[in-house]
Amino acid sequence: MRSNELLLSLPASAASAFADIAPGRTDNVFATSDPPGTQLGSGGGTAHLLMEAWRHREPGPEAPVTFNDWLRDSRKLLIHGSGQSRRLPAYAAEGKPLTPVPPTRDETGQRPDKVLLDMQRRAYDRFLRHAPDSYRVMVTCGDVMIHFRHWLPVYPDVDVLLVGLTVSPEEAQAHGVLICPASQPGVLNYFLQKPPAEELDRLSASCSFYLDAGVWLLSEKAVNVLMAKCGWSDEAQGFPAGGVGYYDMFAEFGPSLGRDARERHGDAVDDVVHELSCAVLPLVDGRFYHFGTNRSLLASVAQLQNPAANQRSFGHASLDDRGDPVVQNAVVDVTWQPEHRHIWIENAHIGAGWTLSERHVITGVPDNDWTLALAPGGCLDLAPVLDGGLCLRVYGFDDPFRGPVGDASTIWLDGPAPDWFARRGIDLAAAGIDPGMDIQEAPLFALCEEGELDGRFVQWLLVADPGPDPEGFAARWLAGPRLSARDLLSCTDIARAAATRSRRVATRLSAMDAADWRAAGCRLDLAATADLLSHLELPLPKNGLDDQVDLPHVHDHMFRAALSRRTAADAESGYEQRAFSNLRQLIVGGSDIEPVHPRRDVLDDQIVWGRSPVRLDLAGGWTDTPPFCLEYGGSVVNVAVDLNGQPPIQVFARVAETPEIVIRSIDLGLEDRITSYDQLQELGKLGSGFGIARAALALSGLSPEFHAHGGCGSLRQQLEDEFGGGIELSMLAAVPKGSGLGTSSILAATLLGTLGELCGHYWASDDLFSRTMALEQMLTSGGGWQDQAGGIFGGIKLLETEPGLSQRAVVRWLPGHLLGSENSNTRALLYYTGITRVAHDILGEIVRGIFLNSSTQHGIIRDIAANAHLAADVIQRNDWDGLCEVVRRSWRMNQELDRGTSPPGVQAILDVAGDDVAAAKLLGAGGGGYMLILARDAEAGQRIRQKLDANPPNDRARFIDMRISEKGLQVTRS
Repeated sequence: MRSNELLLSLPASAASAFADIAPGRTDNVFATSDPPGTQLGSGGGTAHLLMEAWRHREPGPEAPVTFNDWLRDSRKLLIHGSGQSRRLPAYAAEGKPLTPVPPTRDETGQRPDKVLLDMQRRAYDRFLRHAPDSYRVMVTCGDVMIHFRHWLPVYPDVDVLLVGLTVSPEEAQAHGVLICPASQPGVLNYFLQKPPAEELDRLSASCSFYLDAGVWLLSEKAVNVLMAKCGWSDEAQGFPAGGVGYYDMFAEFGPSLGRDARERHGDAVDDVVHELSCAVLPLVDGRFYHFGTNRSLLASVAQLQNPAANQRSFGHASLDDRGDPVVQNAVVDVTWQPEHRHIWIENAHIGAGWTLSERHVITGVPDNDWTLALAPGGCLDLAPVLDGGLCLRVYGFDDPFRGPVGDASTIWLDGPAPDWFARRGIDLAAAGIDPGMDIQEAPLFALCEEGELDGRFVQWLLVADPGPDPEGFAARWLAGPRLSARDLLSCTDIARAAATRSRRVATRLSAMDAADWRAAGCRLDLAATADLLSHLELPLPKNGLDDQVDLPHVHDHMFRAALSRRTAADAESGYEQRAFSNLRQLIVGGSDIEPVHPRRDVLDDQIVWGRSPVRLDLAGGWTDTPPFCLEYGGSVVNVAVDLNGQPPIQVFARVAETPEIVIRSIDLGLEDRITSYDQLQELGKLGSGFGIARAALALSGLSPEFHAHGGCGSLRQQLEDEFGGGIELSMLAAVPKGSGLGTSSILAATLLGTLGELCGHYWASDDLFSRTMALEQMLTSGGGWQDQAGGIFGGIKLLETEPGLSQRAVVRWLPGHLLGSENSNTRALLYYTGITRVAHDILGEIVRGIFLNSSTQHGIIRDIAANAHLAADVIQRNDWDGLCEVVRRSWRMNQELDRGTSPPGVQAILDVAGDDVAAAKLLGAGGGGYMLILARDAEAGQRIRQKLDANPPNDRARFIDMRISEKGLQVTRS
């Protein structure tokens, strides 16, 4: 499965230096800018970005040739982040997507040098992840971000899909608005651009309305229409009429969409666009954050830090009352006071001689000892420029940077622009400024060398009325070189600014004390942190390691392993091994495994018989895997099934005369005899045959470690004293190795349940759940808990755990109609692929990423958890199409976590089954084993059977009869 390509539109300087200013973010990313001096509009900008990315595609014999071939090759996520950024000057040169943002409390996997783009990509990848394959392009705005924790609804399959958010009329009036029928919230009536709140109030009596979130998904047909509107010629594979033409998606494309567009907008409707099918994807619980202005930047960050309960959109209204200062990558020596509100300080040094007030944006200030007072609304930016030196940019918090510089209605430094010149005795003509020049074009900002910086000159630039000028600052300003805001878009040395920022970030991390690092290490993307520190060759943060074993130490060990791989010849220096070892200790210790006293509890002629179904994982797998479930809890929906009419996992136990333990595997044809504690504790490797049985015997009290009284002098003595003989165990796993049905864990639970009956423990389901989790850690297989839970508890169920070392599953049973007798083996098919792959290596790689707080992996696994709740919802509603969507999402996300999940042999099976397949997924972590196939209907299911029976991929592949097991694990005695 090809990953999505990210296409970024940025200012020219940022696009050309993207690899330097966005380290660790360049994989599968193309960045460019609009042609210099052009106005393309949102539609023309989209067409230009697509064309440039296609032209710069990777060369090679298999590279797509035509534009449409390239569209089909992978999906494209477009983020528009260019523009002049008049109302957010500090980050105009980088582009708004590269605006640094502080960490939020509830997000794991945050880069230490986090920018808005990191949050956008995580959110937008999630939207694109669940879209039908027909959507080829997703267009988004670079100054907004959508936050959505709930599961995403099922997408309609149309040409244009617009994501809408439920907001108040007051929140919606500053944006595009989608008007829909009240009874059909997914149907678009028409599109409005910035309608008054009063009109939305009136419409709400008969319609639903949604804020246009700036997230548009386009089919290939819709992309072709958009390209044609901008002048594209498919025959010429280019824009033959002199380049990309101006076209506005919000003013021209959007108003032509919707079934009632013509009645609302009349002749403004474009017939070709109007013919495109369209729909709205309403997000009732979504949140919209705007970052386009100084005011919106602070408001949105404040809401991300402390979300309001009911508000849904942020950043376009007035600032709230909280207004705590936001400080990033900076040294601030002033003491905060209550009046210090709505202040943004980033990549800067604020010395003890500074006096602050409110509504400041301060960036790029080098180390200084200035005495400087900022009046309310005063902002300061020192931008490094390409030829060396710094540009002193002073402005007002709400300055729009629009209008003739000589006009009293044009605002600069929160006052009439002409007043600034008049109060300093500066003549516009002498300054080389035409009074009619737009203030964005006026050379207002002085250049100076860093060693020449003078706090008094900065004060003179900022103060409302500077009075007399004994220092000659006016002459200095007039004589020196100056740049305009527009000049700074191309002249700013953003690579130098980024390097200074990275150094500040890394220095702060390196200097952390042990307590701060423990807290940060559980939240940061530790791989990105290792990249940053190794690149700058800074000392490691203090780890405070001691004899305590806890999750922060586990994260720290894996971080140091990652750093060692980047810097040391001896690779990881044993840190990774210690991380996995500590995790095993935590799980075994946190599983509340009480030592037990085994004793014979059967008659001479009795046999204890345990049998269990296997589990089919529908949604949520990987959320149950430590350490993720220990820190965030897990959510899984799976179903217990018997195969070919029988529980496939079976264990028989009895007491024998000879004081030894005999283990037999019926399916493997192996036998082992154990006569000593040392032999019992030789657990061996996963899959060696009897390691699971040995561990189960140990946990049942046959090992001194888990015996209430520390065991006896020898195993033989213990067997004679407590059983009057030996123990014979016979096991049957009537499924192939590497099945993906949770066989190993379910066999472990069945062994424990059977031995518990034989030894008089009578363990409840929760006890078996915990002991099986501990058993897997003893074997170093490191799996999650869903497998044993899927076999222990029968039926279809939602299984959930809370964060904590002691995992206890809460089981909520779901109705079995969808996979019951009506659909099982007709529309729901179980197919053994004949391909095996052990999940151990895959598990280790993904657990490594969880240890390192990988932003990508955490984002996917959290989405997997949401999919489990969607699964529970559709099963309760008896929604077959919804179940198909759940399975499709599960399969796609598993492939995103591990590219090897779907090897060519697996895809070949699906290719043979063809379009009759509504959804399918392998049922384990590995790239083989059993596959669940959901057919479009019973007739389609029959055709799938016929095609695969006639064209099996190998001589082992076959369909297996399945039936829901309502009983789960059963233990009885003869």
